[in-house]
Amino acid sequence: MIALPHLGAFGDSDGFVRPGATSDGLFVEGRQGVVTVAATGDRKVEFVGFADHTLAGVRSALGYPAYYPVAPVSLDRPVEAVLMDLDGTSVRSEHFWVWIIEQTTASLLGDRSFQLGEDDLPFVSGHSVSEHLAHCLRKYCPNRSLEEARRVYFDHTAHEMREILEGRGRADTFVPAPGLKDFLLELKGLGIRIGLVTSGLHAKAWPEIVAAFRTMGLGDPSGFYDAIITAGVSVGRGHAGTLGELSPKPHPWLYAEAYRVGLGMPFERRGRAVGIEDSGAGVCAVRLAGLTTIGLSGGNIVESGTRPVCQHFCGELTDVLPLILS
Repeated sequence: MIALPHLGAFGDSDGFVRPGATSDGLFVEGRQGVVTVAATGDRKVEFVGFADHTLAGVRSALGYPAYYPVAPVSLDRPVEAVLMDLDGTSVRSEHFWVWIIEQTTASLLGDRSFQLGEDDLPFVSGHSVSEHLAHCLRKYCPNRSLEEARRVYFDHTAHEMREILEGRGRADTFVPAPGLKDFLLELKGLGIRIGLVTSGLHAKAWPEIVAAFRTMGLGDPSGFYDAIITAGVSVGRGHAGTLGELSPKPHPWLYAEAYRVGLGMPFERRGRAVGIEDSGAGVCAVRLAGLTTIGLSGGNIVESGTRPVCQHFCGELTDVLPLILS
């Protein structure tokens, strides 16, 4: 049994593991007041439990880890705001972005026939572009730099996004998740504010949103959502970028930005908001932002060992409405 203040108690089969110490060696069970050290199954987030509080350590493939306090959460009705992920939760697009990573690696190798393996999939979805590329570089082309890989990646992305925005791309690249239109319209009709939150850079995310809204006939997404938070603009030679590559999910900042700044809601009222995600990194980000976390099946929540982070777990969006309205 694993017990962590403000997170709860979990059985050995729920997904968490108990390494006894954090990977950086800063916290060890039985020392300096540490009662329990646990981690998500994928080891992306480590939890340090004391007698009355818990810290969450988010590991980083790029060398910038961070620790956050885990705040208590409760769902207070009526719910005033729903924050939701883009890829997987709102739009089915993961296969496309994995393909872009695959094409990037193929270009770096000079081998058009290159294909990612099944064992690569947990490392090339759900996190930042740089972390996805870092995995491929370590495994397939260690002689190439992350900066080279990012340049190639964004060349591929820019071409494909132009094609989609100009109506020449594949019509089925970005498909709305089942029930998304009815779900969004129901929330709107109830006066519940809606925020969209993605770890995707703006150049990637915006064509996805536009394509999905075009399919649903909902018009301009910027006029529909109350807040849209992306990972911003990629830094590059000759132009300025914005913060995003080092602070993606499972860090809490994108959801915190959407909730506190985008919607203007104070932290003390966070019980009136929920976050909906289908990835392990996503549910951790929602929970570390202090919001009630609703996980959706179909992503990698169970596989990543992050199911204990969710207060609720649903099969699809239509199952979420009763939770919000009951």
